[in-house]
Amino acid sequence: MKISLIVSMILAGMLLYPGTTIVQAEITDQLVAEDNCVSCHLEMEILPADFQKYDIHLQRGLSCAGCHGGDPSSDDPEESMDPKKGFIGKPALKDIPQFCGKCHSNIDFMRTYRPRIATDQVQQYYTSIHGKKLKSGDTKVAECVSCHTAHAIPSGKDGRSTVYPLNIPSMCDKCHGDSEHMKGYKIPTNQFEKYARSVHGINLLENKDIGAPACNDCHGNHGATPPGIESVSHVCGGCHVNNLDYFKESPMSEPYVDLEIHACEQCHGYHEVSKTSDEMFGVSEKSVCNECHTEADAGYIAAQKIHTSLSNFVSAYDSAEAQLREVQKKGMDDVEVLFLLKEAHQVLIHTRTLTHTFTPSKVEEKSQEGIEKSRQALEIASLEIEDYYFRRRGFGIATLFITVLVIALFFRIRSMDKEEK
Repeated sequence: MKISLIVSMILAGMLLYPGTTIVQAEITDQLVAEDNCVSCHLEMEILPADFQKYDIHLQRGLSCAGCHGGDPSSDDPEESMDPKKGFIGKPALKDIPQFCGKCHSNIDFMRTYRPRIATDQVQQYYTSIHGKKLKSGDTKVAECVSCHTAHAIPSGKDGRSTVYPLNIPSMCDKCHGDSEHMKGYKIPTNQFEKYARSVHGINLLENKDIGAPACNDCHGNHGATPPGIESVSHVCGGCHVNNLDYFKESPMSEPYVDLEIHACEQCHGYHEVSKTSDEMFGVSEKSVCNECHTEADAGYIAAQKIHTSLSNFVSAYDSAEAQLREVQKKGMDDVEVLFLLKEAHQVLIHTRTLTHTFTPSKVEEKSQEGIEKSRQALEIASLEIEDYYFRRRGFGIATLFITVLVIALFFRIRSMDKEEK
């Protein structure tokens, strides 16, 4: 196939991605004109299997020799791929982190492209489980290209990127979900399935909320390591800040560490984090408190009290909310009721957060505040509904009076007509 035809096809494909078309076209023209590595591989139709025109290195003018070395100015294969001229070829798996680090660990070089980019990725990688195992000779573990690919690396903000938030779980699952590949590591291979049905997974994968946590948000990126006993709560606390602060001051904090219990995940799970509910507290079958506490012990009684406070608050709030809907249905003034219920809802959120103190008195105090606001909203809503029926009665009486008046007027007119005749 002619080089010009291949280039035309590449450039035609670039039209699918507005904004980079002109830049990529100029770079591709220049590479074909000046780089014998590119022109030769195009001519022989031996481009890498994963080659994509949107690769960020290609967009920045980095051709084959930029990574693989050699002399792209020579059209003699023996000379252009001479090791004496720096030709590396395909690097060994164990060498890939350092291979990528030639550029990505060089702050002076990288700040040309992104002044604030981190340049300690390689250093971080060797602190990870992957990095440690690679150093020990295990080449089945993930290295740079396992996650980022080799010749198809767009920006991490690009939806086509393997490290775009929506794509990260499935990217990790390529290895961690492969039972054959994971043989010998003694870890489960169903993490993705569990994550996908968790509250985090549903928000990310189904609702497309890229703010929801993916694998790397908990395990880290280049320094990916399972959180330890003491760090689990801090991982969760990165998003759930108040919950962490309350838990750290709670009577459960130290015992959890002493018993080597993972704080948050003990009640909420880890990959399969279910949506929370008030039933998690208390002594019912749905309660997680029953897993550790038995009837009549202090924790059991505390859980019962906390659940009672929550139930009373929710009941009061739901009653006021139902009355609000009735007010709105009847077309009455709902502004004050709506305002009070919004305040009550904020108190409800705070009350549920306070459950992480595991202190019934604190939950009860905040619950009472919310119950009072809900009661006020209910009273005002009830008055609006009473006013509605009062107006209807008044309208009915007025209608009846007018009807009687019209009838009387009708008969009076008839009587006057008879008298005139």
